[in-house]
Amino acid sequence: MASINLIEAFQDFKDAENIDRPTMMKVVEDVFKTLLRKKYGSDENFDVIVNAEKGDLEIMRRRTIVNDGEVNDPLAEIAYKDAAKIEPDFEVGEEIYEAVDIMDFGRRAILAAKQTLASRISDLKKNVLVKKYNERVGEIVNAEVYQVWKKEILLLDEESNELILPKSEQIPQDYFKKGESIRAVVRRVDLKNNSPVIILSRTSPEFLSKLLEIEVPEIFDGLIVIKKIVRDPGERAKVAVESYDDRIDPVGACVGMKGSRIHGIVRELKNENIDVINWTANTQLLIQRSLTPAKITSMNIDSENMQADVYLKPDQVSLAIGRKGVNIKLAQELTGYSIDVFRDNEGEAEEFDIDLDEFSDEIETWIIDELKRIGCDTARSVLDLTAEELERRTDLEKGTIEDIRKVLEAEFQKG
Repeated sequence: MASINLIEAFQDFKDAENIDRPTMMKVVEDVFKTLLRKKYGSDENFDVIVNAEKGDLEIMRRRTIVNDGEVNDPLAEIAYKDAAKIEPDFEVGEEIYEAVDIMDFGRRAILAAKQTLASRISDLKKNVLVKKYNERVGEIVNAEVYQVWKKEILLLDEESNELILPKSEQIPQDYFKKGESIRAVVRRVDLKNNSPVIILSRTSPEFLSKLLEIEVPEIFDGLIVIKKIVRDPGERAKVAVESYDDRIDPVGACVGMKGSRIHGIVRELKNENIDVINWTANTQLLIQRSLTPAKITSMNIDSENMQADVYLKPDQVSLAIGRKGVNIKLAQELTGYSIDVFRDNEGEAEEFDIDLDEFSDEIETWIIDELKRIGCDTARSVLDLTAEELERRTDLEKGTIEDIRKVLEAEFQKG
C-alpha cells in the first residue's frame, strides 16, 4: 500500500476556505517529512506528493544507482544488483524512484501523523479566523442565534464560525430566540485556552455609529462626520455631528424626513432615544445643545476645572436631568464637563434638590413611578406643581398627594 487516505484531513482544509493550497501542501509535507526523519534519520532523498483533490498522499524515495560494493550512503545510493531486481533496464548513474509503503512506518506512527496534521490544520483555521475578525473589529455583522445562555448568546456567522454576545454587551431590552438573525458590531477578539473567541456588542457607541453610516449616505460618503457618541444602552444616546459641506444640515440629514432615517435605528436599539446635535468648538453652545431637550436660561463656565453651572426654569430641570439622571450624565460624557443644574426662580438659583428615588423608603415605588411619568424626577419638581395640578395630571388621590408633599417639604426643612 503506497498511499494513505487523508480525505478527512483534507476535508478540514476544504472547510477552511481561506487556507490557500500552497500552505496546505507545505503543512502536509512538513508532517510527513518529520515521520521520514524519525524512521530514516533524514528526509533529503524523499519526495512527498500530495493529491488534494483525491485526498491521498504518496512518498517517493529517490536514490542513485552505483556499482555493487560502492554504496557509501544507503539513503542516497543503491547497488546496481538491487536496482536490477526492481527494473532490469536500469544502468549505473541513473536515478531510481521507489514508492514508500506508508504502512512500513507502523500504525502508531501513521495515527500520530494524522493527529499532528489535524492539529496543524486546526491551528491554521484559528489563525485565519483571528486575522479575519481582527480586520473586522468595529464592523457590523449579521449572525444567527444558535444557543441562548444566561450570561451570553452563541451565534454563528455565514461560515458557521462561533461568535459570542455577552449579556453585558446586550441592550437591557434585548430578547433573542434560537434561529433569529441579529446585528451587532465586532468588539474584540479574545484568546481563551489558545482558541479565538469573537466578542460582539450591541451596547457600544461603534454599533450606533455603524448603524448611522448604513442609514445616512452622507456619513458613508464622508460629507458628515460623527464627532462623538455617548450612550446609555436602551435608554438614551447623544450623537454630535458636523458637516464639511455648508449646504448640508447634518442633524436634518441624520434624522431624515419626518424621522425616516432615525426611526429604523431607534427600533434596532429597542426604542433608545437618540438626540442628534450639531458639534461646535464653542463650549457654552455645546453644553447647551448637549442638554437637549431642556432649554437653558444661563450658565457659568469654569474652563480650568472643566465645571459648568447651568440655570434653568423649574419646568426644564427634570428634562435636563432626565429619567434616572441619564440626560445630564450623557451631556457630561459628551462635553467632558462636570455639569451642575440649578433652578432659576425669579433670578435666584436653588442648588439643593433630591432625586425622588431617595424617598423610596417613605413613598411607595408605584407612586414615584407615577410622578416620574409626568416628568417629576426630583423633590422640587413635584413641589413646583400645585396639589390641584398633581391631582389633575396623575392618578393619585388628594390625600396621597398631601402626604407626599409633607414628606418632601419636611426634607427641605431639615436642610
